[in-house]
Amino acid sequence: MKKILAYFTLILLIACKSTSQSTKETTTTNASKNSAKEITLEDIWQKGTFRTQRLGGFHAMEKGDFYVVINGHGQQLDKYSYKTLEKVETLVDAKDLDGVNTLYDYSFSSEENKIIFGTEKEQIFRHSYRGIYYVYDLQSKQLTKISEEKIQEPTFSPDANKVAYMFKNNMYVKNLTTNLTKQITYDGNKNSIINGITDWVYEEEFSFVRAFEWNADSNKLAYIRFDESDVPEFSMDIFGNDLYPKQQVFKYPKAGENNAKVTLHIYNLQTQSNQKVDLGDKQQYYMPRMQWTNKANTLCVTTLNRHQNNLNLLYVDGNTLQSALILNEKDAAYVDITDNLTFLNDNSFIWTSEKDGFNHIYHYNENGNLINQVTKGNWEVTSYYGYDDKTSRIYFQSTQDGSTNRTIATVNLDGSNLKKLSAKIGDNAAAFSNSFNYYINTFSNAETPYIYTLNESKTGKEIKIIKENSQLTTTLKAYHIANKEFSTITTKDGTFNIWMIKPADFDPSKKHPLLMYQYSGPGSQYVSNRWNGANDYWYYMLAQKGYIIACVDGRGTGFKGRDFKKITQKELGKYEVIDQIEVAKALGKRNYIDVERIGIWGWSYGGFMSTNCILKGNDVFSTAIAVAPVTSWRFYDTIYTERYMQTPQENASGYDDNSPINYANKLKGNYLLVHGSGDDNVHVQNTMRMINALVLANKQFDLFIYPDRTHGIYSTRNDRLHLYKKMTDFILTNL
Repeated sequence: MKKILAYFTLILLIACKSTSQSTKETTTTNASKNSAKEITLEDIWQKGTFRTQRLGGFHAMEKGDFYVVINGHGQQLDKYSYKTLEKVETLVDAKDLDGVNTLYDYSFSSEENKIIFGTEKEQIFRHSYRGIYYVYDLQSKQLTKISEEKIQEPTFSPDANKVAYMFKNNMYVKNLTTNLTKQITYDGNKNSIINGITDWVYEEEFSFVRAFEWNADSNKLAYIRFDESDVPEFSMDIFGNDLYPKQQVFKYPKAGENNAKVTLHIYNLQTQSNQKVDLGDKQQYYMPRMQWTNKANTLCVTTLNRHQNNLNLLYVDGNTLQSALILNEKDAAYVDITDNLTFLNDNSFIWTSEKDGFNHIYHYNENGNLINQVTKGNWEVTSYYGYDDKTSRIYFQSTQDGSTNRTIATVNLDGSNLKKLSAKIGDNAAAFSNSFNYYINTFSNAETPYIYTLNESKTGKEIKIIKENSQLTTTLKAYHIANKEFSTITTKDGTFNIWMIKPADFDPSKKHPLLMYQYSGPGSQYVSNRWNGANDYWYYMLAQKGYIIACVDGRGTGFKGRDFKKITQKELGKYEVIDQIEVAKALGKRNYIDVERIGIWGWSYGGFMSTNCILKGNDVFSTAIAVAPVTSWRFYDTIYTERYMQTPQENASGYDDNSPINYANKLKGNYLLVHGSGDDNVHVQNTMRMINALVLANKQFDLFIYPDRTHGIYSTRNDRLHLYKKMTDFILTNL
């Protein structure tokens, strides 16, 4: 009896101690939650509280196992050894260069003994700039101004004795030996003829600006001429600070309208002859890429039909100007344009294609005959890093570890010995040394800020950590935020990747409002296992206020195969909208989601989507925000829109059946519409037409216009803070 009593007393003491410890732990946890810092918009958009450390201005050098990094707030260009990670020397210090303020905009000559620097840069469009440029000789320490004028795209010849550039739509060549400059085209004229630089729509949608290339012997320049004469003009009022506003007028081909007529030309510096290349019926409509092969007089040109589903790869003889078709690729939807074309020493080439259903690497001989498909499988090659001719190995990035992750891998040119190099699951990106002996790996995932490591290329073995963000990890602990939860969600139309952010003190027995974010454009991906962007901290801030945030990549998004991506062909906004609505319904069935308080927001394509969702899904979404939305694809540019929709003349129903302008009468909930009046990409015309439709339907909504702001609404330091304050207040009030 005593023993039993003693045993009972012992259990009671243990229980009391356990309860006391549990109470203490709970109290501590609650105290920790109660003392957690609140994320503010100022933290995100002004103070840089969550800023990550990066390797600034990183560039792998062509000569030896070295790389350069910009240090000293853009003042120093320092050379480092891959092997030791030690600084070898300071190549350039801006304080020693008269007229050069920073070194961010730089390029090396092929022998890396000269550098071009730019200063006083003025942005033209998204990727294009003009500025004052200099050549700096690393050996003689001589600084040479290329031109007294602000020029575009100065580029060394391979022998580094000349620089070609564009000024006022004409091509020029400066001889660095004689210091003489020669103009080689004379018909350039604003909004009419452009030589050697792409027009707005090529720059925006084919992602290249410099439309001229030197051959290996430095005696020929191939360039593309754009005749914009028949392209309709678009004008925008720029309100500025003067008494009267000004107009910005530029050529902008909307879907179904005329594009610039493009022609190929070759200038011979020895004979000073400028000849047009007649490609005949092989030219087609677009000329999105060109490069000289490893044969000095053989130029490779890519042409594409207007529907962008028939691609030609052509060789042009730089002497005779005769052309030959080397490769033709077709797709029922469209063929993507990439920068992966690589010529090997024997002039065979590496090419990437989706023709087996996933994006993979192919090897062709010099004549365009397939040697072999190098990579295979139900995964995608997402970046091509290069070919090591010493070992016959290709290095690339892929989705081998799942569509939301990125893996560094290597494979033999013949397709054998496929090997993953990255060990950590998440987002891996590599910068290889020219010898392919080493690479710098940038790793992050949703729980780990960027880590830069030196790795051995042969095995992927990590040699040393270069830089990490442990201080940021420590900073974030004070905010007590929950991690992103990655999973999949299934509807009647398929299974989709999703991430979700819940309040740190999430109580599944309570109902929470849900805000969905998406972009949804063709080939895009926003559910990816990588470190936070600025918007993520905004979502964490909203989660601290009790909201659940979710993001879903529906049909039409990328990295899950050709068929998943291209199902939206000729029907932009149909299947993507269905998927967001159906996912919202599925989430609304969960006990912790308040089905009456589901909102959605997006920017650009995402604004097109969120607008459609609150209209076509008016029984599901109670609130929506659309920033800089497309409201009719009839208003958007030819190259992007027709790639997926063909022309309005051919596919009127595809354009109109999915345009929110035609469904304005369905608006029931709370809708905020935001746009920059200086948006040269998605014109504010889209929002003005949406306003008219809503007014005609007698629908109330909220509107805010940012004067003169472009598509990113990021002209002054307060723009994003103001925008996100407005969106936050709208959400807190209405959702």
